[in-house]
Amino acid sequence: MIKLFTSEQVKTWDAYTIRESGITSFDLMQRACRAFVSWFTERYNASHKVCIVCGSGNNGGDGLGIALLLHEWNYPVDVLIVRGSNATPDFNASLKLLEGRIKAKEITSPAMEINRGSVVIDALLGTGLSRELSGLYADVIRKLNALDVVRIAVDVPSGLRVDAPSSGEIFKADHTVTFQAPKLGFLLPQNRVFVGHWHVVDIGLSKAFAKETPAKHFLVNLKSVKRLIKPRNQFSHKGNFGHALLIAGSKGKMGAAVLAARAALRSGVGLLTAHVPAEGNVIMQSAVPEGMTTQDVSPDYFSGREVESFYSTVGIGPGLGQAPETLNGFKHLLSQCTQPMVLDADALNLLAANPDLRTKISEGSLLTPHPGEFKRLTGEWLDDFDKLKKQNALAEQLKSVILLKGAYSSIALPDGSVYFNTTGNPGMATGGSGDVLTGVLTSLLAQGYPAAEAAVIGAYVHGMAGDLAARAIGETGLIAGDLVNYLPAAFKRLV
Repeated sequence: MIKLFTSEQVKTWDAYTIRESGITSFDLMQRACRAFVSWFTERYNASHKVCIVCGSGNNGGDGLGIALLLHEWNYPVDVLIVRGSNATPDFNASLKLLEGRIKAKEITSPAMEINRGSVVIDALLGTGLSRELSGLYADVIRKLNALDVVRIAVDVPSGLRVDAPSSGEIFKADHTVTFQAPKLGFLLPQNRVFVGHWHVVDIGLSKAFAKETPAKHFLVNLKSVKRLIKPRNQFSHKGNFGHALLIAGSKGKMGAAVLAARAALRSGVGLLTAHVPAEGNVIMQSAVPEGMTTQDVSPDYFSGREVESFYSTVGIGPGLGQAPETLNGFKHLLSQCTQPMVLDADALNLLAANPDLRTKISEGSLLTPHPGEFKRLTGEWLDDFDKLKKQNALAEQLKSVILLKGAYSSIALPDGSVYFNTTGNPGMATGGSGDVLTGVLTSLLAQGYPAAEAAVIGAYVHGMAGDLAARAIGETGLIAGDLVNYLPAAFKRLV
């Protein structure tokens, strides 16, 4: 897992590295400049006119160092400086190196002459910002955002707070090149317009610090998911991989049940029983012959079922509907089910409409709302940071895992930690994708993975299946059934 440190922790990380490595802060700044320029020169050649807009702090010092390196690579570079109240020593040292090579222009108004099609590099302000920008800084950023140029931010877009909600003028980057690790704010939907595509460059910050320092937020990567996968024993049999009960489907919505069932089987569950409305039995048996079924007494919807002790877990929600009889059956199910559950779709909507049912959810369960379902469960939020707090609070209240679906799906654990997924693409924004995820998660819980591990693995594999499908057929034509088809290839990459 990649730890997402706060801005204060990043500052401490820099200082720790300087002490541990026996270097100066200026030396570390030069590392950052070289890493940025290495990224930049791989993507933009010297035919591009470059304008670097610098503040007078250390982020501005980064900008000046970048300017000098690009000048040495024969890039045409202009440097504009917006001075603050105090210049840092490293900024002054960087400015001195420019003497006789690049003439930096100090600006006192936003009336800048920057050619259309130029590359503008933002090095005004770094991660230490604690308030809304005003005055000349705000005016300059407003002007830069209005230009027809490529905009690239150094470490963070100026004006963006990475640990708290931002307001006022914020640089709208097409790309953000950040140092050593991404920041929490990069993963939140409200900041997408400012961060653009973010990229991490290694500047050699201390690995010991990263290992020893605690964090509350994490970014999931392939290496960390591989570590969670349990290898299969040569003498394993289907009884070793759990028996899942999937309760899904209603009249007109049997497709959701089929997708979830197929996904559960493709995710390695030993045995699957799908409980479906009586009229849906033929559909399920025909579409998913590898699964077993039980039929509800109702022909068209779920009205109730006992949960025998031999089931490892219960997944409920896809295509379920919200008939009065379904609510009654859901209440009875929650009252007598002791196994961990996966609750999705209409199961969540029934919970939202009947908050008293929350206390009946088995500990160690897994809830998978999309933003609309989450809003019905928790109410409106002020911003994405407030949304994270609500997600943490719900996980703590239910003693369960809350997987909030979307780009960088967030996985909140009862202990207050949050994991962000890194796989997936916009092609997955299609009906049935969530049903596939429910099947994957139900399968993993049935196989004995704790809810937190099941959520991390499931979200990653689900997104990877989408990425593999998009690579083969494109995003536009991707449908939920494609995700099921690519689940085996996704799991194969983890073993």
